[in-house]
Amino acid sequence: MTFILGLYSLISYSQEVEDRNTRTATIHIDRKGNIVSLKPDMPPLEQIAGAPKAFYTYYWEFGDGEYSFEEKPKHPYKKDGEYTVRLWSTNNYDSGKPPASRPETIKINSENTNDLTSADLGTSSTVFPEEENLIIKTNRDPLPNQEMVLITSYKNTYDYVTNGVLYLFYNDEQFKNENFILEDTRMYHGEKIVIEPINGIAQTELNSSPFFLSSNDNNSYSTTYSVYDNTQPMLPMTLEESEAFYKNHQQIRFENMQPGEERHIFRTLKTTPEMIKDTSAIVTLRTIYVPDNNYDNHTVKDTELEIVSSHDPNKMSSNGTLMNFRLAKNRKINFKTKFQNDGEGPANTIRLETEISELFDKNTLEVKDRYPECPICPKEEEVNYSCLDTIIEKDKIIFTFKNVHLPGTAQKNVTDRDSTKGFVKFSLRFGDDLYKKKTRNRTAIYFDKNDPVITNYSTTRFLPGVSIGPKAGYIYTPSKDKSNEFFIGAVISPYKSYRGYLQAELFFSAGTLKDLNTFISEDTRDVGIVRITEYTEKIKENNISAYLVPISYRYNVHNNIAFGAGPQLSIDLQNKISTSTNGEAYLNLPREGMIRDEQRDTYIEEKCTKSFTNFNVGLFADISLGQVRIGPSIGFRYVYNFREPHSQLQAYATWKF
Repeated sequence: MTFILGLYSLISYSQEVEDRNTRTATIHIDRKGNIVSLKPDMPPLEQIAGAPKAFYTYYWEFGDGEYSFEEKPKHPYKKDGEYTVRLWSTNNYDSGKPPASRPETIKINSENTNDLTSADLGTSSTVFPEEENLIIKTNRDPLPNQEMVLITSYKNTYDYVTNGVLYLFYNDEQFKNENFILEDTRMYHGEKIVIEPINGIAQTELNSSPFFLSSNDNNSYSTTYSVYDNTQPMLPMTLEESEAFYKNHQQIRFENMQPGEERHIFRTLKTTPEMIKDTSAIVTLRTIYVPDNNYDNHTVKDTELEIVSSHDPNKMSSNGTLMNFRLAKNRKINFKTKFQNDGEGPANTIRLETEISELFDKNTLEVKDRYPECPICPKEEEVNYSCLDTIIEKDKIIFTFKNVHLPGTAQKNVTDRDSTKGFVKFSLRFGDDLYKKKTRNRTAIYFDKNDPVITNYSTTRFLPGVSIGPKAGYIYTPSKDKSNEFFIGAVISPYKSYRGYLQAELFFSAGTLKDLNTFISEDTRDVGIVRITEYTEKIKENNISAYLVPISYRYNVHNNIAFGAGPQLSIDLQNKISTSTNGEAYLNLPREGMIRDEQRDTYIEEKCTKSFTNFNVGLFADISLGQVRIGPSIGFRYVYNFREPHSQLQAYATWKF
C-alpha cells in the first residue's frame, strides 16, 4: 500500500510539473462584418534572472493565405466561408515553454461584409520590395524539440499568367542527424505537392493536413540570387547541387498565377530532439522559385537559422561550430551577432565588444553585412554621419555603430519590434598557429551608456578525425642480451589532438636469439684412463611476434614533447628453436696425456616449432620527441611484463599523417 501511495504521489507530482510547464494562449475574436479584430490572452511571463525584461512576440495566420506579426491585428476577409485562425506566440527572456494556442474558426457571411480593405486598416498591401519575387520569413529561431513556421511568399513579376514550381531543401548533409521534420504545409491557391524525384514525371497530390501551434519573430538571415541568363547555372545544375547539400526536399507546383499576384505558403517544421546540440550553430534552408515552367529562370534563397537554447534576441552564432580540422586552415568562418534595443528611447551608439579566440587571425576580419545599414567609418577621422567603426585589440574586436537611431521596444509609439533589432555579420580565418581545441567567442552589447548585455558563447569544435602513421623500431630485452628484435607497424589516433587523446597500436616483430654454450664431461676408468668429452651447444631462436596496444593515453605537452602510458599485449605467432650439440671426445692416458678419440665424437641436432605461444601482458610508459601532434617523431618506451621476461626497452620512430 505504501508503494502504491508513493507511486501515485510521484505521478501526481509529475503531472503537476507538466501542467505548470504547459501554458496556453487564448484567442479572442471581435468580428464586425468581414473585419475581424484579434487579441491574445497571454499567460504570465517567467522572467530569466539578469536578462532584459521578458516579452512576447506574435505570429498569426488568418486561414485565407494572409498573416501578421502584430500583437492585435485586424484583418478583412474578401470571400464568404469558414476560416481557421492560428496564433503562435514566443516568450523572449522567459524560462518557460512557448504558450500553445488552439485554432479558432471564423464564419464570414456575405450579408455582413463591408467594403473595408487592408489599405483602410493601415496595413501594407504588399510584402515585396521592388524587383523581388521571393521572400522567406520564420516566426522564430529553431530550438530543439519545438516547432517553427516557415513563410514562403512568391510573386509573379511577369506581365502574363504563369505556371511554376517551388522547391524547399532542408536538413543539411553536413550534420549527422536530421534537424527538421516537415509536419504540415498550408496552401490557399490551388498549389499541389509533387510526389516525385526531382526532374521526374509529375504525380501530384493535394496536401490538406490540418494543424495548430505556438512561436517568435521573422529575424532570419537569407541570401538570394536570381538566375536569368546562360552565364549563370541552369536549373538542373542548381537542383543537382541542392540535392547534394541537403537530405530532404519538397516540390510544390502552382498554376494560373496572375501578373503581379502575390501568394504565401506556410509550413510547420518540427525541430528534432537530435538536432545539433551547439546552440550557436547555423543551419540552412534553401528555397528555389521557378516562376515559369517554360524557362530555366529561377531564384534561389538560402535562409540561415541560428539554433538557440532559449529565445533571446541578443545572440552570437557561427557557421563553424563543428569542423574538420584538416580543412579548417583555409576556411573562412562566418559569425553573426544579433541585438535588440529594449530601452525606453532610441540608441544612438551601439558598441559590440566581441571576445575572439586566440586561434583566429583578427587581421583577416571582413564585415559582410550589418543593420542598421551604414558605411564603414574612416580611420582616425571624426564623422557626424552614421557609420560602423571597427577596432581590433589583442583579444577582442569592437564594432561601434555611431550616430544611428535604433528604436527601443519600450519606446512610445513603437509597435514594430523588428525595427528595434540589428546585427553584424563578419568573417575570420584561423591563424597560422592553429591548435585543435575548442574556441569560445561572445559579445558584450552596450546601448549608449547602459550596462552591457552579454550574449551566449559561440563555439567552434573540431571533429576527432583519424591519424594513421607507420611505426618502426628496435626492442631490447635485458634478460636476452644476445637477442635482436626489430618491429614495424602502425598507430591510429585522433588527428592532431591538442593535449590529451587516446591511441591504439599494432606492430609485428622479427626476433633472433643466438647462444653458444660449452661444457665438459669426464668419466674416470679403474685403470686410470679418463674419458673427456668437450661439448659445444649452439642455440638459434627465431620469433615472429605480434604486439597490441588496445588503448593508451597520450598527452602533448606542446608541439615537440609528449608522454604516454597504457597496456601492451604480446604473443609469439611463431617460435622456432634449433639446437645443435657437437661433442669432441678425448682420452687422458696416465703416460701419454690427452689424445683424441674421434670414434666417440657425437653430434645431436633438435628442432622445435610452436605457434601462438608466450602470451604476455604488460604496462608501459614512454616519451616522444619531435613533431608529436602530426609529423615525424622518435620515442623511448619502458615495458614491464607480468611474466618473464619482465623488462623490455623499445626505441622507435613514427610519422603521423
